[in-house]
Amino acid sequence: MAVVSSLSITRLTTTTTPSKSLKPRLNSSPIRCMSQPPEPSSTESSPTPPPAPKVSTKFSDLLAFSGPAPERINGRLAMIGFVSAMAVELSSGQDVFTQISNGGVSVFLGTSLVLTLASLVPLFKGVRAEAKSSGLMTSDAELWNGRVAMLGLVALAFTEYVKGSALV
Repeated sequence: MAVVSSLSITRLTTTTTPSKSLKPRLNSSPIRCMSQPPEPSSTESSPTPPPAPKVSTKFSDLLAFSGPAPERINGRLAMIGFVSAMAVELSSGQDVFTQISNGGVSVFLGTSLVLTLASLVPLFKGVRAEAKSSGLMTSDAELWNGRVAMLGLVALAFTEYVKGSALV
């Protein structure tokens, strides 16, 4: 089944004027098929994409279960926590539970507060990590590194609990 996208129709019209004789005049007008988009002309610019939907900057939307903040903030805290726990363990030989009981709670709370505020400020301004990521440092890579760090921190604590001493 063939579809005709553009067709010219020639129409013969006559005009009468009292002083002039009848003259035929040709008038052509294009007819387009409505099921196909119009062919772009050389003077038209390409259509602009629709604007991106606005992102919510409400506190309840940012910290919702499926919001942009919780997993990202927890992942960042887990990455810092895992690296810090391993560094202290390698330097002093203390396991995670000893580190926590020797003043680690106040350091954890301070770090959590600073990192949470630093993560929320751009979100309240409407900036998303996905918009600023490119190359190796993508937002997906950060999420996966955070997930691995969360699992690593739990595995480190569980292993040291079962073993009864520091891992290293």
